[in-house]
Amino acid sequence: MHVFELTRRLIDIESITPNEREIGNFLWKLLSEMADRFDGNAERMPVESDRDNIFVHFDQPVVVLSTHMDTVPPFIPSSQDNEDIWGRGACDTKGIMAAMIAAAERLLAAGHRHFGLLFVVGEERNSAGALVAAQNPRGSRFLVNGEPTENKLALGSKGALRYEIIARGHMAHSAYPELGESAIEKLLDALERIRRIELPADDVLGPSTLNIGTIRGGRAPNVIADQAMAEIFVRVAGDISRIRQKVKNAAEPDVAAKEVLMIPSAHLRALEGFETTVVAFTTDIPAFGGAWGEPFLIGPGSIHVAHTAEERISKSELLDSVALYQRLVERLSSSA
Repeated sequence: MHVFELTRRLIDIESITPNEREIGNFLWKLLSEMADRFDGNAERMPVESDRDNIFVHFDQPVVVLSTHMDTVPPFIPSSQDNEDIWGRGACDTKGIMAAMIAAAERLLAAGHRHFGLLFVVGEERNSAGALVAAQNPRGSRFLVNGEPTENKLALGSKGALRYEIIARGHMAHSAYPELGESAIEKLLDALERIRRIELPADDVLGPSTLNIGTIRGGRAPNVIADQAMAEIFVRVAGDISRIRQKVKNAAEPDVAAKEVLMIPSAHLRALEGFETTVVAFTTDIPAFGGAWGEPFLIGPGSIHVAHTAEERISKSELLDSVALYQRLVERLSSSA
């Protein structure tokens, strides 16, 4: 199957987290057939009910190419024009999966066998698949993680802190506000304090950033709100422990800051002959924890169109990435 056709087939399988069962079955069939043709081994790595990581390898893997099979909502079916393939997951990361599979075919045809492919679930929410994989290493020396970096090796990626900021109050008739206690006013005051937090920066990764992503609460416009909540997301560069303490201090005593996700930032190595970049998004790399080897981060596509209605991947960049992954596996295998 041509890499363009495979990309569109993968896009057209809806796999919004945690609905990865169908795409997992598709990949299992595809990679099992590859294992049969080239005397390899394919396995399912259970994560939770109906959700499996899919792993295939040929001899003892030195390098593993890995990315995630889940996407953010909403589902957008595939389409194409002369330049691009469009649809949800086109660059994040179904085009990347297709490129890795195409690179594997080329490597095997050329007699290279000391590598594997690992496709995991849950990256878009909590790295559930990578965390399970970290408990089940297969002895590889290098892990090449695929995310849209415009085919450049990333020198680092920011970490992530996600919180639910929860406020409680007391309901009352809005004509008599003195009889109630507004959870919404408490929440707004706390969010303003949180917005004023001085965030750390990193020489490579740049400044940390904070986004208030959602706000909800209250019962009706004529009722003093007894409950309210906001979700905030910090893209972390620098000392994550300092940010955690500052968020806690800014929230208290009026509201509670419930931490729901913490992923540290990552600094990565360059390789001679590969262009480099720095990315602000978070990846599965910290969740792997080095269990699958030294990590590298690279893939076709632009993060600027990921998670948008205009998500797409350049056909020329997709083709280039097939050769790039092949070259990277050959390079890292020879250095082991």
